[in-house]
Order: sequence, then C-alpha cells, then structure tokens
Amino acid sequence: MKSHARSACAVAGALVLVAPWWACQRSAALEPDVWATVDGKPIYRQDVERQYRDRLSTDADPTNAAQALGLKLNILNELINNQILVAHAGRAGIAVSEPEVDQKLAELESPYSKAEFERNLNAQGLTRDELRRQVRESLLVAKLINKDVSSQVTVTDAEIAEFYERNKARFNVAETTYHLAQIEVTPGPTPDLRNLKNDDANNPAAAERKIQALYAQLRAGGDFAKLAQEYSEDPRTSAGGGDLGFIPASSLDQNPPLKQAVSSLKVGETSGIIRTSRGTHIVKLLGREERGQRTLDDPTVKNGIRQSLMNEKQELLRAAYVENLRNRAQVVNFLADQVVQAHGNPIAEK
Repeated sequence: MKSHARSACAVAGALVLVAPWWACQRSAALEPDVWATVDGKPIYRQDVERQYRDRLSTDADPTNAAQALGLKLNILNELINNQILVAHAGRAGIAVSEPEVDQKLAELESPYSKAEFERNLNAQGLTRDELRRQVRESLLVAKLINKDVSSQVTVTDAEIAEFYERNKARFNVAETTYHLAQIEVTPGPTPDLRNLKNDDANNPAAAERKIQALYAQLRAGGDFAKLAQEYSEDPRTSAGGGDLGFIPASSLDQNPPLKQAVSSLKVGETSGIIRTSRGTHIVKLLGREERGQRTLDDPTVKNGIRQSLMNEKQELLRAAYVENLRNRAQVVNFLADQVVQAHGNPIAEK
C-alpha cells in the first residue's frame, strides 16, 4: 500500500510541483474513517472514539475541542503501539489458548449479572466477539511483555538498601494503620449492586437475617473474600473481596463501633456483627502497620522497595522496547496529519 502511495506522489509531483507533501500521504487512506495504519493494517476512528467515551467516564471532561482532540491523538498512539506489539507477538510465536480467553472473560463478567454485563457491552458499542478479540490481544501483549521485558529486569539488595537510605523518612509511619476488608449489608435497596449472587436485602428484617447467616458461615470456616464477593452490598469493595485498603487509626474515631471492633482484632481475625448508621458490617483485619520508623529488616518494607524499583525499570524498558519495535514498523498517522494541516485547530466533526 505504501509503495502505491509513493508512486502516486511521484506522479503528482511531476504534474504539480507545488503540491504539498502531505497531500500525497493522505491519499494512502482508503477511507476517511481510517485514522492510522500499521504495516498497512488500519486502525479505525470508531476504535479511538470508543475508548475516548470510556475515558470520559473516569477522567475530567476536556474543557475545549483542542484538548479533546489531544486526548484522541494519545489514544490513537496507544492503539498503534498495541497493534505493533500484537503483530510482534505473532511473529515471536506467542499464542493464547481458548481456555485462557474464556477464563479472562469470566473474570471480567464476574462482578455483574449477565443482563448488566450485556448492557455495559452495548453502552460501549461492543459485541462479545469484539470483546473476545480485545481480550485475546491483551493476553498476547501481556505474555510478550513478560517474556521480553519483565523477565529481563532484576533488582539487587544493594539497590534496595540505597533506595531505603535516600528515602528513610518515607518509612516513618505517623500513626497505626489497619488493612481491613468488610462484608456490608444495608437495610434497604442498594443502587449499583455488584455482588456475584446479585443478592440484596431490601428491608431491615431481610438485612438482619442475611448478616446473621453470613456470620454463621464465617464462624463455620467460610472464606471471607469469597462471601464478600458473593453477598456484600458495598458496590465499591465487593468485587475485591471486600478489601478496604489501609485505614489510619484516626479515621476510625468517627465510627466508635468499628474502632472498638478493629482495635480488639489480631491479624487474620474476623469481627462480630458491627451495627452502624449505614447498616451492618463484618470486618476482617488483614494487616496492621504500627507507628514508628520501619527498618529494612521488615519484609514488607524490603519487598515494597523491590517492587517499586522493578516497576520503574520495567516501565523504562517497556517504553524503549516499544519504541524499538515502532522504528521497524511502517506507521502512518492520518489524524496527526490532519492536525498538522489544520495548524493545531480542532478538526470539524464529520
């Protein structure tokens, strides 16, 4: 395709010597909705627009058309890089099995009911086949990056010690913090319910029966995270097994029943039923960090530093790795070309 474009440019140059160079490049686009090509394979406008709409739900809305177009250019660049990685994974003989795709799809669907998951797909303009293709590609890229990037990175004990000495103040814990998980049951209907059983106690009597039944299961040895995923009515935490993260001790002052329950727990223990103005709760203490200077002998400190340094090195190596592959690919970004033509002005919607 690119050779045809060069031939066309040569003819155009012979006929009209003053024709701008980008006019010939634009002729390479087979249709206006192709916003880029990677080794001749198109990336469509609709793919960029779909991700753009998804990001508006989590990011701040652009304040003007130029910012919106800038975000679309960034998304298009990510899609270009992803297509380069997928193609290279194929050349490297990396494969993803059908069971692997099925398992990942099941994980994505697990926090939702079937009807809710279908509504989410429709809202994103996706079919199940398209989602399956995206999942397959993401797994291919993950395997490729793990093979050629993550597995190549190491962090030495000397690097960890140097980081600790330079950042010792960061490991001085100002106050005790608790790593908590919870199961929550509310006495009324719960908007945006996310538990796996789609189970919601709609009134106080039903809520009391439900929390008592869950407490009985826990006392009989039930798995806390699994029960939270299946029955907790907190839409923010149910998918993660009820994990609330690390909570400073001072923040518990606003909730005396919770503070009293948590302060009496040992790591790994589960509380009784806690009643608050929001509803009823059962909490589990997953971990605790005491106030004071944490030393490098603390495994969580050393492992945390190691992971942080690993992430930094992997990010750097991945960026260089992708850029190296991009240097070998034939990339044409038609959207960027249009922005240059418009001298940075927003491009009119078609």
